[in-house]
Amino acid sequence: MVQPAAAEMAGVPPAGAAQAAAEAAPQQTEPLAAAPAEHSGTQAASPAPAARPRDHEKAGDSLEGFNRAMFGTWRVLDKAVYRPAAMAYKHVAPKPLRTGIRHVLSNLTEPLVFLNFLLQGKPRSASRTLARFVINSTVGVGGLIDVANDKTINLPHRNNGFGTTLALYGVGPGPYIFLPFLGPSNLRDLLGTSSEGLLIPLAVGTPFDTIEYQLATAVVGGLDQRAESDDALKALLSGAVDPYATLRSAWQQNRVAEIEAIRHGGEAPRVEQDQPELEDPLADPAAAQPAAPQPVPELSDPLEDPAAKPPAP
Repeated sequence: MVQPAAAEMAGVPPAGAAQAAAEAAPQQTEPLAAAPAEHSGTQAASPAPAARPRDHEKAGDSLEGFNRAMFGTWRVLDKAVYRPAAMAYKHVAPKPLRTGIRHVLSNLTEPLVFLNFLLQGKPRSASRTLARFVINSTVGVGGLIDVANDKTINLPHRNNGFGTTLALYGVGPGPYIFLPFLGPSNLRDLLGTSSEGLLIPLAVGTPFDTIEYQLATAVVGGLDQRAESDDALKALLSGAVDPYATLRSAWQQNRVAEIEAIRHGGEAPRVEQDQPELEDPLADPAAAQPAAPQPVPELSDPLEDPAAKPPAP
């Protein structure tokens, strides 16, 4: 997971999640309800229900009216405030500085990731997270350099949080919720993120419980997240007929994938700290490469009847 306060400031999915959602969005279609069988001599057999993840997020949007209003508010604020401020931050702050700050904020979340792996009964993943935190906090100068992500060490950051822990213990997602300062979420994850936001300030104290620290990490982390998510958000929303439904569906799909990866494999998908820019945000990554052009034979006579017999010698 991202630093709770920092993640909330941008009101968008994390950069990696937004990019994955942008790539998955063109393939998403809402399932159509099967038409009832017409009456005949025999009753048609009912098709077997399709398999679905145990933590099925797409259970409806009971707060859709409220969420759409909040989404509209976010788009207005994003156009007027969030994006201009994020692009200014990206322009003013050198990339090494932005990367270092991102690594520090990510490193501060590793104890929470470690705790949640323990609560989920994943000791191997917990030990790898602890090793990552120790390496980056020491050799990596307080997390400024992501040494553990090097291929020789291979201890990348893995998203995990109390919302995922609740899901693994059978707590349902609850209604989908979109708030301008939080972005897409659901009731379970919202409660989980709020709990985590209080845990370190209460357990450690200064400086994590000071308003200065909370405000600084929220602003800087939020600006960086919005800047890193810019290309993916454009790819996801620019051509969408219904941007709200597109973002909701993409976020829910990505959230289910995170939970199922931890449920079955013990670890969430690898999170790259430095997201590459999208070369073509509208290109279909699954599209086949165009075939090499074949030589076209010349036509001997465009008016010749192809069915006519050749003239006798």
